[in-house]
Amino acid sequence: MAKIFTDAARIGVSRVIEPLARGLLRIGLSPDAVTVLGTLGVVAAAIGFAARGEFLAATLLVAAFALVDTLDGTMARVRGYSTRFGAMLDSAMDRVGDGAVFGALAFWYATTGETPTFIAALICLVAAQVISYVKARAQSVGLRCEVGLVERAERLLLVGVGGLATGLGVGWALPAALWLLAVLSVFTVVQRILHVRRVDRDASAPGPAG
Repeated sequence: MAKIFTDAARIGVSRVIEPLARGLLRIGLSPDAVTVLGTLGVVAAAIGFAARGEFLAATLLVAAFALVDTLDGTMARVRGYSTRFGAMLDSAMDRVGDGAVFGALAFWYATTGETPTFIAALICLVAAQVISYVKARAQSVGLRCEVGLVERAERLLLVGVGGLATGLGVGWALPAALWLLAVLSVFTVVQRILHVRRVDRDASAPGPAG
């Protein structure tokens, strides 16, 4: 269900993002520079607001800067070419942004004594990195890993909805979102590992005789 909403959001956002991408290219900004600036914005919002329990402001700012994830790719497409370094940088900056968001949430719930939610945030933090690592490592040894119930867009959507609701006074919403995401993220890690094992076995299986 989350993928339906995120796919629809990407279609709507792209209609707004492309003119902005063209404008940024005209003033001399590169997709790589926009990637880094967007990540710095996410980190600043996470540390400055989420780590202090100001979830409404944190959610709105992280959502705004996360749009850069669409903007830099659109800039590369409009420019007419992309680079392998740009793809690596984008992936690395995504990991930094995810780490900042979940690290800030873990810090807040640890300092407020909400141990169960702190544990959920830690699970999300670790699982988010492992989900991406399994795919990248599989691809590095020549195995495809395109499956995944929860990817980055879904993680941001779930945490964003929970953070927005908690920021508006529904105190249980973000803890519930973090626990739901923790369960789905662990499932996705296992899903990807089993998928890669199956793909590897199929690739290694001997063909029919003759």
